[in-house]
Amino acid sequence: MEKNMSSADSALFSLSQRFVELCQQQTGHLPQDNDLVGLPSPCIEETTDHSVYWLPVVRDSQADFSNIEEAIELTLHPDIALFYGSQYSADIPAQWNNNALTLLQVWSDEDFIRLQENILGHLVMQRRLKQKPTVFIATTDDEMQVVSICNISGEVILETLGSKERQILAPTLVEFLTQVNPVVY
Repeated sequence: MEKNMSSADSALFSLSQRFVELCQQQTGHLPQDNDLVGLPSPCIEETTDHSVYWLPVVRDSQADFSNIEEAIELTLHPDIALFYGSQYSADIPAQWNNNALTLLQVWSDEDFIRLQENILGHLVMQRRLKQKPTVFIATTDDEMQVVSICNISGEVILETLGSKERQILAPTLVEFLTQVNPVVY
């Protein structure tokens, strides 16, 4: 399957590859995570008593979000499905304009189920608060702020949870992902 290089899934995989290369340059090994020990994933390359070494893995087929769409009677922006449904990966630490963030990723099919529940809860809360629908894609150092995709416009925004405060970071997910720099802590 040949992918369009300007698509969101290609931009995400390119960012993931930049992260892997940075890890190998700075640490001499694959990305490592201590919190994922004991959690199965197609990403795992090696497991020790205290760490998992991993690589991102392109999914064989795009993950399906129709259950969320049916539950909340809302069609999700296609970039949301591409961001969460095109690869398995651990979360990726990054910076955007010198602001630290963590790009949320799907570690396994079990993790995908949890993610869908969280997205549904987020959308239900926004509906109750009469806010435009968004879906989070990254956390920030401020637990009240997340980076999200606006479900209507596809813009990547910084939003303050529970409020209508939103700042546009990039007009598209592809542009955002190409501006984000992975970091190794």
